[in-house]
Amino acid sequence: MVKRIAVIEKEKCNPSGCGDFLCMRVCPINRTGEECIVKGDVGKPVIYENMCTGCGICPNRCPYDAISIINLPSELDNEPIHKYGENGFHLFNLPIPIFGKVVGILGKNGIGKSTALKILAGMLKPNFGKEEAGWDELIAYFKGTEAQLYFEKVKKEEIVISYKPQQVELIPKTAKGTVYETLSKVDERGEIDRIIEELDLINVKDRTLDQLSGGELQRVAIGATVLKKANLYVFDEPTSFLDIKQRIKVSKFIRSLADADTAVLVVEHDLIILDFMTDLIHIMYGKEQVYGVVSHPLSTKTGINVYLDGYLKDGNIRFRDSKLKFEKRLAFQEGEKEMLTSWSGIIKKFGTFNLKATAGEVHRKDVIGVLGENGIGKTSFVKILAEEEKADSGKVDIKVKVSYKPQYIDSSSNVLVANLLKEAMKYKNQIIIPLNVSGLLMRQINQLSGGELQRVAIALCLSREADLYLFDEPSAYLDVEQRLLISKVIKDFMEMKGKTAIVVDHDLLFIDYLSDKVMVFEGEPALHGEVHGPFGMQEGMNKFLEDLGMSFRRDPESKRPRANKLNSQLDQKQKKADKLYYV
Repeated sequence: MVKRIAVIEKEKCNPSGCGDFLCMRVCPINRTGEECIVKGDVGKPVIYENMCTGCGICPNRCPYDAISIINLPSELDNEPIHKYGENGFHLFNLPIPIFGKVVGILGKNGIGKSTALKILAGMLKPNFGKEEAGWDELIAYFKGTEAQLYFEKVKKEEIVISYKPQQVELIPKTAKGTVYETLSKVDERGEIDRIIEELDLINVKDRTLDQLSGGELQRVAIGATVLKKANLYVFDEPTSFLDIKQRIKVSKFIRSLADADTAVLVVEHDLIILDFMTDLIHIMYGKEQVYGVVSHPLSTKTGINVYLDGYLKDGNIRFRDSKLKFEKRLAFQEGEKEMLTSWSGIIKKFGTFNLKATAGEVHRKDVIGVLGENGIGKTSFVKILAEEEKADSGKVDIKVKVSYKPQYIDSSSNVLVANLLKEAMKYKNQIIIPLNVSGLLMRQINQLSGGELQRVAIALCLSREADLYLFDEPSAYLDVEQRLLISKVIKDFMEMKGKTAIVVDHDLLFIDYLSDKVMVFEGEPALHGEVHGPFGMQEGMNKFLEDLGMSFRRDPESKRPRANKLNSQLDQKQKKADKLYYV
């Protein structure tokens, strides 16, 4: 017998908007006089899963795409670990912390990662799809595995958990005071000064939380997490808002926490950093907002390659229709592309910060990645090209029409997404469908999550008529699949329209997947920055990685870039040959 689940996304469901419970009226079972779909207590429909035949009519006819009927793989015969009420999200299995290891969790947004973390942290009691369940049931469920021992310790309160939440930008709304005062309140280990130094917070320790940037708030949140005495540290997206240098440093710091008495769990969407930081990973797959399944643990290298492939041999499960591929690049050749714009002798002063760009040019159909630390002038330079800022000296030689997606997106508007994206509807197959914003059109901007808002902002930027499209940190809030999908959308759009894109981002894999060329920003954050390039990928990445003291290889199976371990044989060999990066 096929195990079937029916999920209704309550926030999407609008019974009055579809002509009064359309799903009830079109259901074949209902039309025979029996009850499969009924009106629930909260004014939304309820689907009885034991009556549903899986005909597919109600999900196909729902104008709000609120209903999902899923025939589950036979491997999921057990009840879910947790279910959010009648026709709510289902979570199957759990990732398990391992003492002495850093365990990563890799999966789409909305697939149940946060739910799993809350159960492991004891913040949410699993219900096994019923009204209520206890720890004993969870212990029995995992009998004979490492998970059984873990939950026995949780029940006895022998596991002490410290949890870093995802949304660090909300911290100033709930906590007040300076960085030092905030960290002092949670310092159970007496190591505040060491942690402040290791996380590069010395220069901001006397600032109040509301004066901090996103990257500074992230490092404060990580510091607050590790200053608590715990034997399980959980980090939900610890590298958001951080530049690549900070990401590498934080990765090493988090790795150092795992020992015989301490386990570490990490959710991360930057694949290079996840690869660099973890020993094992769990893949999470399923359907967003509907159900999520946690795989058995895999070695990090194998797990990431399996995720990109979309196929789990263990269980014979294909969880994605297509592979996420990294193609072998051809050696860079400039060719005869038409020059779009150029600049020379640009100097701009912002308070005590000085920005300098000697000379460079951009060609039509170029897709250029921009690399550099936070506070080194990347956004300022983009704004000069977009004519949102004026240089003190020098010039942009050819004036071009610019469309700009800013780093920070205003989410306070109550405008409907459909009204905002009127122009984008002309590019339904190139923008609306691939960016998956169709289901957001009837929602207000202030109702969107960070990832939804990001996709809408990218769609808006692409929909404007321009010669040059500037994207400032378009990968923020997006999961791995969304990042690679968006990079393909941007590349294809530039090729199809004969336009040019400049993309500022800190995810090196995203930049590698997206770019034909790179620009490199060097200098000292908050003091001075200098623009170099654009270069071909090999030359530009070599220049950037030289400053980081790192080298990258290509995974032979997936062709994705991977960071070499510092001072490994391969690292030394590539550095000696001055080939820090392979196209």
